[in-house]
Amino acid sequence: MSEGLALYTTVYPGVEPYLSVWYQSVVAQTDHKFDLWIGLDSLHPAKVIELTGAKPESINFITGNEGSPAQIRQGALEFLVDEYPAIVFVDSDDLLYPSRIAAARKALESYDVVGCALSIIDEEGCDLGITFGGTDGEQFSSLLPRYNVFGLSNTAYRSEIVRDCLPLGDACDLVDWTLATRAWAGGASLKFEQQPQMAYRQYSRNIARVLLPFSCDQVVKASERVLGHYQCLLESERPVNGACGAAIRDANERALLFDHCINESPEVLDSYVAALNQKTPRYVWWWCVAHPELEYIWRN
Repeated sequence: MSEGLALYTTVYPGVEPYLSVWYQSVVAQTDHKFDLWIGLDSLHPAKVIELTGAKPESINFITGNEGSPAQIRQGALEFLVDEYPAIVFVDSDDLLYPSRIAAARKALESYDVVGCALSIIDEEGCDLGITFGGTDGEQFSSLLPRYNVFGLSNTAYRSEIVRDCLPLGDACDLVDWTLATRAWAGGASLKFEQQPQMAYRQYSRNIARVLLPFSCDQVVKASERVLGHYQCLLESERPVNGACGAAIRDANERALLFDHCINESPEVLDSYVAALNQKTPRYVWWWCVAHPELEYIWRN
């Protein structure tokens, strides 16, 4: 591959307290052959420069993209895929380990899409001793229809794969899961590496919580987001079809039934969440929705 990589993140209101330490982790990379690009969601470039302490010439800003989170990211991706052979994604409230870029570059020599495990930290940055990620040897055909491990903090994509996954659609809420699923359904080669290369911050603003305990409200909102994701995959201008589409339709039917049951009956929701919080957790995104071992609660 060419040495040129794009390191991309989006900044938004609420991320300000973490930008300084995040940028320090970018500067500390062992592999410096990348360009940093930041998409702006309601933050001004001058504010980002102030908070990171970066020299203005060290950051490339993507401006002029407005609208939903998906529209902002899509505009950035449409530009980057024409400028770079590959894109490394990170979240601006997380931390890169020093070998993040180097590990992504090496993996992209063999795979179209690569994800890495995440060490989970709390809001203050303390390591919780928990690792996020899929199990070694797990098949993506059984994982991706129901859960996600390929986020916009721990993945890297060859640009031609990203291009093939666009457009996202204005209503696409879970951009990371959509990209990964479309790449998988399109025949891209995916790899998930068990060595953490990022620290993943868990705090109250997280959209996709992975730590117990879950609240009833969190489960209801997670279920709504998962159903929106399936709708994006199955009913957009570029729906996922074939065997992958069939697996997603099956997962969608389960999620629809689950969502109906927990919204129709507060008692079912309470019982489900109480039982869920007693389970040994699995640290993947959307594990809390329609747990298969708790069907006896939400199918009744």
